[in-house]
Formats: sequence, structure tokens, C-alpha cells
Amino acid sequence: MWFKRRPEASGTEERDPGQPAVSTREVDGETVVALTGDWTTSTVAATDRRLREMELGAGAAKVRIDLSGVGRLDTAGAWVVYRLMASLQRAGSEVAISGADSDAETLVGAVREASARRVEAAPARRDFFVLALLEATGKGVYGLLADAKLGLHILGATIRGAQLKLGRGHAVNPAAIVNQIDRMGIGAIPVVMLMSAIVGSIIAQQGAFQLRYFGAEIFVVDLVGILVLRELGVLMTAIMLAGRSGSAITAEIGSMKMREEVDALTVIGLNPVGVLIFPRLLALLVALPCLTILADLAALGGAMMVAWSYSGIPPEAFLDRLRAGIGLNTIMAGLIKAPFMALIIGIIASVEGMKVEGSAESLGRRVTASVVRAIFVVIVVDGFFAMFYAAVDY
Repeated sequence: MWFKRRPEASGTEERDPGQPAVSTREVDGETVVALTGDWTTSTVAATDRRLREMELGAGAAKVRIDLSGVGRLDTAGAWVVYRLMASLQRAGSEVAISGADSDAETLVGAVREASARRVEAAPARRDFFVLALLEATGKGVYGLLADAKLGLHILGATIRGAQLKLGRGHAVNPAAIVNQIDRMGIGAIPVVMLMSAIVGSIIAQQGAFQLRYFGAEIFVVDLVGILVLRELGVLMTAIMLAGRSGSAITAEIGSMKMREEVDALTVIGLNPVGVLIFPRLLALLVALPCLTILADLAALGGAMMVAWSYSGIPPEAFLDRLRAGIGLNTIMAGLIKAPFMALIIGIIASVEGMKVEGSAESLGRRVTASVVRAIFVVIVVDGFFAMFYAAVDY
């Protein structure tokens, strides 16, 4: 973009601008730097060396930059004028600009403001690493507090109901919940069952290999049954859903936040928690226990095939030993964890989605944080359940 100097009011035709030139003269103890010609991107290079020599040799007390002879001026020319002005000021000269029309003054002023903002945005000096560590720790604690408040708000709204209208309770939207169950539950069946079958097969093979030295290969059934039904079945399913469905929830809500759709829901009087989060949380509460049952069956099926082919334990013997060694409490110990892990995955994914800002980089960071935090918290909660079961002898 460039500005053309307006013609004089006398009505004469505007002179065709020529190459830029710089001249200096002394007027009443003041150094006048006169600029003439076109100062645009394609012409300023011709006088750049001359201007840099003037910047190095600056020493006058008062300098006036005369722009009355300038024809055309664009951003490159304005920057060169500002660079000359700033260099003279750093050398101790009192600098003023004269003869500039309103367009040129606006352009030079814009360049001055942009340069000032760039200086202010320069990175500050790094603090001592101990202070930086303490600062990061404090910010992290405050961030966790804010996340906990938002998570409790989402949990409270979920327990109370859909709340599609602010301040008023409304019936649950079955279509939205069924759609989310289809996406998070039914769509995850193949990968969850395949993963569980492979894990169950590996546990059975390794267990049989070690128990063979003691002549107790039949106890591999107890090993697989207790480990899968109490721990690995629900834990692996929750980790898989955290990576598959948790990231999708964060990405969907974050994209709506970026496009201001969440704000639009609030403006029209709808509760974003009820519209966006409640169906997804309820779908996770239904899908995760069902997927856990399928994962347990797949893992036991894979272990049965490996025990038959690797250790010669027929399926009938496998099922008889499983029935004798596994009780209802072992099955329920894993299923009880499933709703809690579903809530953890859904709440963390929703919180991270609501924290997305207006950039794709922010969305990527929040999706990554959602998956990592959900998996971490799920594993920690599984450990707490294990200690609780041991304390109550369950």
C-alpha cells in the first residue's frame, strides 16, 4: 500500500516523481535533511547507503526532516524515515518532521507504533531457575484449582440433569445420547476386543511359561481370570476410550469454542453443559461398563485359545477352573470401577475442551493434555481402588 502526495490547490498538474534523493543544509543553527522523489519499496534501496552514513555521522543538536519534496511514500519508505529519525534521536539530536501531509504522517506514525510494540514484546530476562520453578509451581496449583472448579460444575450439572435451558430443567434428549453411545461405544467395540484378546493371550502365554517349571500350568486360568476381571479389563478399556473418545470430546468442544458456538448457545439462553457435555458424559457412563464386559470376554477368549494351543488345556477344563477360581466379587470389582473412570474421562475431556482459545495450536495442546491427564488420573484411581479393595478384603 502506498500514498500519493496530493497536488497543490493551485490546480497545476502534479510533477512526475523521480528517484529519491537526500540533501542537507543549515538553516538558523538547525540541520535540515530534505527528502525528495519517490520513497517506495522499489526505490529506497538507492539512498539506503546515504542514509546509513548520515545515521553514523549524526551529531547535530537539532535536526528537521523535510518531507515536502516526497512524491510517493509506502510502508518501506516510512520505515526508512522512522529508522533515520530513531538513529538521530539515539545520537542525542532533537528531531522533528516537517512538510508531511496527513497520509505520510499516518504511515510514519503507524510504523513508529509497530516498532514500539515490537520492543515491548521482547522476551524478558530469565529469572533464576529456582524462582522460575516456584513460579511454575504456583501457576500450576492455581490452574488445578480452576480446573477442579470447572470439573465440579460440570459434574453437578450432570447429576442434576440435562438443563437445556438456563434455570429450567428439561427432559433428556435421547437422540443425542444414542448418537454418542453409537460413536463412543459401538464404534470402539472392534479395537477394544482386539486389544483385550491380544493382552489376554500374552498374559496366558507368559503365565503358562513360568508356571510350567512348577508343574502348575492349570493355575494360569486363575492368573488370567483375576488379573483381567479385576484390573486389566476395565483399565485397558478406559485407557483406550481416553485416547479415542476423550480426545474427540476435547476436539469437538474446543472447535465449537474457537468458532464461538459455545457463546452463541449462552446468548440464546441454552446451557452449554446440558447441550454439549451432558449427552457425552451419559454416553460414556453407558458405554464404558458395556465395553468392559466385552473386553473381559475377549481377553478370556484369547487366553483360552493360547492355553489350549500352548499348554494343552482344553476349553472345558479352562471354563471349569475359571468357574471354581473366580467369584462374583472378582467380576464386580472391575465393573464397579467403570462408571468412575467414565466420569473422569468425560469431565477431564470437557474441561480441556472448554479451555481452548482461538488458535489451532491451543486446540492441539488441549487435546494432548486431555489424553495425558485422563490416562494418568485413571491409573491413579485404579490404584486407589486396589488399596481400598485390599483394606475391606473384597
